[in-house]
Amino acid sequence: MTFTDQHYPLIVEAWRAATSASSLDECTQRLGDLLRPVVHAESVAVWRLSRDGTSIQPASISGVSTGITTLARRQVNAHCAARLREIASAGHALRTSPRDADPLGQLVAPAEPWGSLLLVVLEAGGERRGIACVVAPAEGVFSGGHAELLEQLRAPLTTALLLDAEREEARRSREALEADRQALLQRLDRDDVSGTIVGADSGLREVMARVDQVAATDAPVLLLGETGSGKEVVARAIHRKSARANAPIVRVNCGAIPLGLIDSELFGHEKGSFTGAIATRKGWFERADGGTLFLDEVAELPLDAQVRLLRILQDGVFERVGAQHPRQVDVRIVAATHRDLRRQVATGKFREDLWYRLSVFPIEIPALRDRPEDIPALAAHFASRAGRRLAGAPLFPGPEDIDLLIGYSWPGNVRELAAVIERAAILGGGRHLSVAAAIGGTPSPASAVATAMDDATGIASLDTAMARHIERALRATQGRIEGPTGAARLLRINPHTLRARMRKLGVDWAKYRDASASGSDQPPRA
Repeated sequence: MTFTDQHYPLIVEAWRAATSASSLDECTQRLGDLLRPVVHAESVAVWRLSRDGTSIQPASISGVSTGITTLARRQVNAHCAARLREIASAGHALRTSPRDADPLGQLVAPAEPWGSLLLVVLEAGGERRGIACVVAPAEGVFSGGHAELLEQLRAPLTTALLLDAEREEARRSREALEADRQALLQRLDRDDVSGTIVGADSGLREVMARVDQVAATDAPVLLLGETGSGKEVVARAIHRKSARANAPIVRVNCGAIPLGLIDSELFGHEKGSFTGAIATRKGWFERADGGTLFLDEVAELPLDAQVRLLRILQDGVFERVGAQHPRQVDVRIVAATHRDLRRQVATGKFREDLWYRLSVFPIEIPALRDRPEDIPALAAHFASRAGRRLAGAPLFPGPEDIDLLIGYSWPGNVRELAAVIERAAILGGGRHLSVAAAIGGTPSPASAVATAMDDATGIASLDTAMARHIERALRATQGRIEGPTGAARLLRINPHTLRARMRKLGVDWAKYRDASASGSDQPPRA
């Protein structure tokens, strides 16, 4: 009877521990208890090898003897990598001691003095996944029989390591789903459940008209607009008004996907298709099957990924990474970017054929500064939401707050407006809005520089020229701002915007009032 035949019950128990333990730590502890009387080892350790094979880190430790429990990630140098390949190819356990100076043994050895070490390389699917080792304080403890026994334990140890990785992946998936659930609850809390978009009847009227035109079709839509202008809101409106409204809408930020994982993220992968692919995973296209896939920042995709995206747009067919058979999905594409795609096509950074596929129905979303009439309603919406969140009651911006907000240029668009209102609510303690403090009412130092340049060049700065132009309009309208004969109508600008501009430029409209021109004892209404 061989050594391993003699300990056949131990191997059976090892398999039972590997498949029934709730964690790798529990499995290693049970295995350590089984091995300790047989091989006189004080520590059993399982190391996990990184995907690229350049480092290892302890996955589980059983025993408290030799300081191995304090080990952290270690780098696998060239000598260790070569030795790792050699031991894996041989398929035998490695017996070593400090005097052997074996690089692989030293890699997994404890920090404190030790005498004997026995290790096996854990492999699955033709790939090295980790290392299992047992350590004893005395030298010459492990025999050839012990090495044979550890070789028999290689399979259950590998299974335990893979199951642990699957549990970790499942945990991350649960956390991601919980994060999605919380995000959805927050979205439902902050968004109008009726689906009404602020500005749909004013600054976004033309945008929403185009949304109504295209929503009922399955044509690809390309949303163009600056960052923060509301492209995702419009994409969701297209989905909500379409026949796919009861199916999912999935948003993918193309610029946030690591280069090496683009295919896996978009199209999914099969179990074992690459190192770390411990389970089959659906890609974003499969998750959006029957619904809408919103490809945000699509211009950030590299050219090779653009080729594969073009194929699925043409015939709806794709392949998971590592799969042998194509799959087909029914997905409506809504893409978005803040970049000039025409210029990127001209410079070779974006495929022309993909541009034609995506831009079947382009929609240009105006920047917030181009639709100041939407600012009061947006500010009220964000203030109400911020107030309820901070103090349980909605907040409301006052006329002076609105003037300040309209006078700002909003380079960050609606997203920046939401942040400013949130900051104003926080500065106001949840009881009122401190818009002036939140928006930073200090004039830009650029205006002082421009004024100094006026004297040196004789050319008025833009602010000075604008102030003089507004003064001429006020003079022509006797200081009236609103109404059919007011300066705002003459300048083709919103009255709130004009007041904010005058305040910023230091224009005093009151001195242009002319009571006699009004035909009454009262001065004209500003």
